[in-house]
Amino acid sequence: MLTLSNFCFIECQNYQSLNSAYRKITYGRGWECDRDIGPGWYRFEGAAGTRMATSCTPQRRCKTIATGWLNDTHPTVADGQVTRQVCFHYGTSCCNWSTNIKVRNCGSYYVYHFDGVPQCNARYCGTD
Repeated sequence: MLTLSNFCFIECQNYQSLNSAYRKITYGRGWECDRDIGPGWYRFEGAAGTRMATSCTPQRRCKTIATGWLNDTHPTVADGQVTRQVCFHYGTSCCNWSTNIKVRNCGSYYVYHFDGVPQCNARYCGTD
């Protein structure tokens, strides 16, 4: 049974790990694109950081041109699965392109449901 007390949400058990240092917002520029990522649940961990940033990230980082960041707060466990907007910083706009994703707080980490990006070279980026 799925309950808040045991965090047995399927997405908290069944996700793909994003753990490359290239995913972290402190990594330099490149040409990577997340057009083919998903659909599925993903977790930032290891060298990629622990979560998505929640404020405008510098462009030309995380081995891409348009860096993705969560344009809202992360949910609490009690919030359940929520929909959030991801913005992609490109040019003079912190939110030149955007897409909606799902986010779940799994207690000690977050998982994100990604399904591609609205434009290449855009990428979902991690931070600590």
